[in-house]
This record gives sequence, structure tokens and C-alpha cells, in this order.
Amino acid sequence: MATLTVNRISMPAAKLGDENPLPIFRAAEPNMDFATDETVPEDFKNYLGWQTGYRVLPYRMQDGYGRELTPREFTVITLQNEYIKASFLPELGGRMSSLVDLATGCELLEPVVNFQPVNIALRDAWIAGGVEWNVGQLGHHYLTCSPINAARVVDEASEESLRLYAWDRVKGLAYQIDAYLPDGSKHLYIHVRLVNTQDEQVSAYWWSNIGVKQSADRRILVSADQNLHHTGGILALMDLPMLNGRDITYTTNLDYSNEFYFDIPKSARPWVACVDGSGQGLVQTSTSRLCGRKLFAWGTRSGGQRWQQHLLGEGREYLEIQAGLARTQLEHVPMPARAEWSWTEAYGLLQAEPEKLHSSSWSDARQAVQSQLEKQLPQADMELIHADLERRMLLQPAEVICNDEGWGSLERQREAACAEGPRIPSSLVFAPECQEDQQPWLTLLHEGTLPCRDIKDGPGCYMIQNEWHELLERSAAKGGSDHWLGWLHLGVMRHEANDLLGARDAWILSIHRTPSSWAYRNLAVLEQRAGHNQAAYEYFENAWQTGPQHPSLAVEFAGIMEVCGKWDELRKFLSELPTNYGTHERIMLAYGKLALHFNELDGVDQILQHNFANIREGEVTLTDLWFALQAKRISDEQGVPLDDALRAKVRRELVPPSRLDYRMAKERD
Repeated sequence: MATLTVNRISMPAAKLGDENPLPIFRAAEPNMDFATDETVPEDFKNYLGWQTGYRVLPYRMQDGYGRELTPREFTVITLQNEYIKASFLPELGGRMSSLVDLATGCELLEPVVNFQPVNIALRDAWIAGGVEWNVGQLGHHYLTCSPINAARVVDEASEESLRLYAWDRVKGLAYQIDAYLPDGSKHLYIHVRLVNTQDEQVSAYWWSNIGVKQSADRRILVSADQNLHHTGGILALMDLPMLNGRDITYTTNLDYSNEFYFDIPKSARPWVACVDGSGQGLVQTSTSRLCGRKLFAWGTRSGGQRWQQHLLGEGREYLEIQAGLARTQLEHVPMPARAEWSWTEAYGLLQAEPEKLHSSSWSDARQAVQSQLEKQLPQADMELIHADLERRMLLQPAEVICNDEGWGSLERQREAACAEGPRIPSSLVFAPECQEDQQPWLTLLHEGTLPCRDIKDGPGCYMIQNEWHELLERSAAKGGSDHWLGWLHLGVMRHEANDLLGARDAWILSIHRTPSSWAYRNLAVLEQRAGHNQAAYEYFENAWQTGPQHPSLAVEFAGIMEVCGKWDELRKFLSELPTNYGTHERIMLAYGKLALHFNELDGVDQILQHNFANIREGEVTLTDLWFALQAKRISDEQGVPLDDALRAKVRRELVPPSRLDYRMAKERD
């Protein structure tokens, strides 16, 4: 019988740092455009790009981390029977950090062995390895580096399982992940329950992101014959397994970062596997609702290798296989009001004849996995397990092991106070008391007033949910929250509801009540997004002069000076910053660009010696700065014009240091 144990483990970890108090607003357009060619059927395009525009509020950015790793303890929950040992990290989004087949000793995942955040997730901070649960919105989930709830569930036969669950504040989704290891099972089952608690349709998204080891002998196999792939920025449907004469199912054949969405027929069993040269590795399958499968690889060039070193340390390489609710991650699916969806995934060891798995015939290789999977886990058995887990998902937890940051508790209290009846399932047990961040909103709920605070203490945590928006609008109209903070939060709520004029009016009222950098900054962002850079600069200047002068505000103010070409003003601004602000990586980059502009090349070189932690996925700032530095040096030393021809020659012929190279795509000619 499976046992569930809770321990503390130590691993090297960077400090996550404080959350950024500045709200990062949603994309101006809710939908994204993805070009397709004639090979893509019309029905594939129904929801392509729908509601996939960037959103992060009410969550705040987690961008305060660095590169220094020191030992730190984390809670680890282990579920184990005689065949499988699975480990989970509830403080890191419930990520499955390791999955070991005990009979062979084979680690089936690329395990989590350190906590080194990088700038990849919706809130910035993200780590690699294990299995990550991505919910709600295109991208790596808001809680991937935050705690979620964990509980022990015990059934009538005294069989234990693990429940992970959370409340997603962006779309009002509740989700529940039950990890289950039946007695004698060689597969770990993950049962997911997704609940739309809203009285309106929402755009839903789910992808289980599975990190596995990469090596030259490892192959990705999947129950599909075709895949959707970006070629020249256009999505095309192609036959597996070849691309430009290379077999993409061996990811060391890929020079640059690539992602492939597999077109699994509706009649086929959905599965994906990663097998090594000996014929063994991970297989993941699911019930039919989780219909999508994807492959992502970093590529073997310098940029891809640098990303993996940055994430994992030296000597480790990994790739990702993923499973989702849609054919691709470039779309959301409509989830009706108050709907509830569920599915079951299975993870385990696959062993088959290596000659078949690595056959040059794609059909034969795929069939080898299909046949072996059906032997070890028949689809009929999978459906029976799913039906049993549908029953188990309603069980009440026997013990709550870990709690989240308190937002689920607040939503429970809001439901009760508004007499709406329960929307979040009762199987999700939140802490009875809220935490400090929720207290102002509790006061609004019970007393009708959002408490004011000193502007030096910042805005606190945001809310965008319609019910909280209505409460605050009523409170402000009655005078209960008619102060700088009330109007500041109303502006944020209105902006996220796409009421930009209403947001502007609210922030102006906030300034009339008490001037603050928080409101001036938000007005600056409105102007900048409208293309009014000079007006944005003036608002940022007012924000900085009014205060508080937060480091994140300094970064944005420096950025608008660069955009406006105000280099003298930028030099003066940077020279007057507090000394500790100069260690912020974005301020360091501003110093580097300033030094380049004034031809202070040694200063640029000095900035580029730093080991940067916060470069965004796909960002090429460091290599751009390095190439610009080399071009200026050559121009000065050889007395040749600094023109486009020289810049192109430098980019074509020189190789930047690998520690600076995070490029994920080939340089354009």
C-alpha cells in the first residue's frame, strides 16, 4: 500500500526576493495573431490566439532574485509504493520534482536539484525540472514559484493519496490535483479537476510540463504522424519525424530552440514517451480530454546550452514533453459558466525493444510504444482508474499539510459574506484564517471600506475580480474608500476591465487625494502604451520627484529616457541614484547602454562582466550590447565608418562569450 511522507530537504537556492509592487497591465489586445499556411486545416484555427494576450494581474511580478545559491530548506511530500516513488514540492507550485522507478532505479524525469529562478514565467520567476502544472493562461503559471495547498487524503480502505490545490485569481478557476498510487501499481496517476466558479464563460488553459533528460540517444515518440511547427514565423503542418533533413525526435539534431505540437487524431490514445538507447524511459498517457502533446528543446547552439547551464548548472541537459487541453499552447478553449472538467494522467516506465523504438520507420517506432503501453496499461484499465478517481476527488482531506498565501481563504469568506453559496468545491480545504495581505480586502468585505495606508508602504496586493471591483466602486461612491489608495486600486481594476478612460480618471483622483509615485507611474504607462513617449516621460518624472522612489520605478524611468533619447538626463539620473540601486540588473543595463552612447567602451565592458540572472526568455539585450561594443571598437581602432555594413559584419563573424549568449533563434541575414 502506498505511503505518504512529509519531510524537509535542503538544496541550493537563490533568494526569490520581494515582489514588485508596480502593477503590470494586461496586453492591449486580448487575442494574439498566429500566421498559418495552406497545410493547416480550417478547424485547427478556431481558437488559435483566442484570449492568449498576456495577463498577470492581480498577481505581482517575482523579479527580485539573483544568481547566488545558498542552502535552503523546502518541504517535500513523497508518495511511494513498492514500484514508484514520486516527490512533490508544495512551496513551488506543487511541482513533481522526481519520479523514480524503484525496480530499475531509473529517474524518469529531469529532477529538481536546485532553485535557480529565471525570467520565463508569467510573473518572471521560473525553474526547470520535474513536472509543472500550468493553469489558466498561456505561459508558465502564476504560482509556479509560490506555495499552493497540499493535503493528505485517506479513503475507506486506509489508502493514502496526495491532494494539491489552489485558487487562480485571474480567471476565478479552482483546480485540484490528486496524486494516486494504487497498491501494486507501476504507474503514478494524476487526476486533475478544473472548476470554473464564474457565472460566465472563461478561456481555459492547462498544460502539464514534463522535464526529461536530453542525450544523443534519447528519442521522443508520440501517438501522431504529423506536427504543427513554426517555419519562418508561419505555422505549418508537417509529417513526422523529419524537418529539413533531420529527425526532430532526437532533439540533439536541433541547432536552435524549437517547439513542435503533435496532431493526435481524436480516435487515437493520447501519449508521449522519451526513451533512451537501451529502450527505456518515461511514458505519459491520459484520458481523452487532455488531448494535446508538445515537444520543446533548447537547441545545441551556444544560446540553448547557456540557458540549460543557467537553469540546471554544468553538465545537465533536458527537454520538455507536455500535455494539454488543446492541440497547441497557442490557443485557449472556452469553458462554460460554472463548468467542471476532469481528466487522469498516468506516468511510468516504458521498456521495449530498442531496435523498434529507434527504427527508421516512424510508424514502426510509434507502434512499438503503442503496443507496449497497451500491454502494461490497457486503455480500458485507464478508464476504470479514472472513474475511481472521479469518486475519490470528492473525499475530504484527512490532514492539511501546507497552505497557500491565503487567497483561497479570502474567496471562501467572500462567498459566505455575499451568501452566494459555495462555488469552490468543498474538497478544497483552505486555512480558516486569512493572512496579512488579505486583511485590507477583508475589511472592505465586512466594513465597506478599504483601509488607507501611508504611500511609503506601497499599494499592497491587487484585486481584479468583478465582485471585488463592484465592492470597491460602491465604497468609493459612498465615500468609504475615497482616498489615494482606494482610487489607485479602482484604476487598476478598471484598466484590467479594459476601461482605460475610467482608469485614468481614478488615478487622477488618487493624485488629487494624495500625490504619489504609484498613481503618476500608472498614468505614465497609459501614455507610453498609447505611443505618447514625451507625456510618459513627464509623468515618470513627476512620479520620481513625488516618491516613493522604488527601484522598479527607477528601472522604468530609465527605460523611458532611453526611448526618448534623453541621454544627458539619464546620466544625471543614474549618477544620483542610491548606491544599492546600482546593483539592480536593469539599472546595470541602463548604465551599459549609456556608456555605449557616450563611447565609454570600458564602462560597457565592465557591465558585461556581470553574471546576469534576469534576462527574459527570447531576450537578446546582452548579445546586442556586446556586438555594438565590438563594432564601436573596430570603428575606433581601424578608422572605418560605424555603419550597417560594419554592424552586420561583426554579427556575422564574431562570437560572443557563451556566458552572455541567450539567443534562442538563428540570427537573421
